[in-house]
Amino acid sequence: MFLSIHWDVSPEIFTIGNFSMRWYGVLFASGFLLGLWMVTKMFKAEGAPEKWLDIIFFFMIGGGVLGARLGHVFFYEWDYYSRHLSEIPKIWQGGLASHGGAIGILIALWLFSRIYSKRSMLWILDKIVVPTALAAFLIRLGNLMNSEIVGHVTSVPWAFEFVRHAETNNIPLEPRHPAQLYEALGYLAIFAVLYYIYWKTEKRHQEGYIFGLFLVLVFSWRFIVEPFKTSQGGFETYLGDALSTGQWLSIPFILAGAFFMVRAGRKQPTADFKK
Repeated sequence: MFLSIHWDVSPEIFTIGNFSMRWYGVLFASGFLLGLWMVTKMFKAEGAPEKWLDIIFFFMIGGGVLGARLGHVFFYEWDYYSRHLSEIPKIWQGGLASHGGAIGILIALWLFSRIYSKRSMLWILDKIVVPTALAAFLIRLGNLMNSEIVGHVTSVPWAFEFVRHAETNNIPLEPRHPAQLYEALGYLAIFAVLYYIYWKTEKRHQEGYIFGLFLVLVFSWRFIVEPFKTSQGGFETYLGDALSTGQWLSIPFILAGAFFMVRAGRKQPTADFKK
C-alpha cells in the first residue's frame, strides 16, 4: 500500500449559529489586505498619491470577483448556466475561475488608469502583480482547505487522500496529486522573484517589464501544473483533450507577457512622481 496524507480538514474555521468562518474566505481576504499594504509601500517609495489606493482596492475587488465568476460560467460550465441563468449571481455557492479574475482585474485597472491616474495602465500593473502572486498562493491554499481542484490518482509518496472530495463526488478514496499545493508553492516562488526585482533592481522603471514577467511565470507554471489536475471541463470538450481548458487559456497570457517584456526593453525608463 502506498504512503499518502489523509486529508479531512474542515473548510470552516468555526461556526456560530448560522454564521461560519471559512478558510477560503480568510485567505482570499488576506491576499487583498496584504496586497494593499505592499502597494502602499510602493506608492510611498515612488511618491504617488496615496488617495488612489482605496479606489484601486475597490476596483480590483469588483473586477476580480465579477471576472472570476463570469470566467467560471463561460469558460467551464456554460452548458449548465445557459439553462440556469438565475444561478449565475450566486457566487456563495462556489465557482470562480482565475483566468476570468485576471481579465476582470485588467479591465478594472484600465478604467482606473483612464479615469484617475492618467498614466499608462502598465504603471499600476507593474505594482499590482507583485502582491497578486502572493494572493494567488493564499487562494490556492484556500482551495486545499476546501479539498477542491484536486489532482489525478497517483502513487507518489506525498499524495493526498481528499476525504471530502471523495464523499462529495461519491467516488472511491484514492491518493491524488495535491495540485492546489503545486500551484501554491509555484506562486510563492514567483512572488519572491517579483518582489526582489521591484525593490532591488531598476526594472521597475521599465514600464511593463514586471507585469510581463508575471504573466510569463504565472501562466507558464499554470500550464505545467494543469496535467496533474482532474478535468474541470470547458474547451477540451470541443477542442479535444490534447490540452486542458486551463492550458488553452494560459497560452495567450504567456505570449502577451513575452510581448510586454520585449516592449519594455525598447522604451525609455519612466521616472517616479516628484516628491
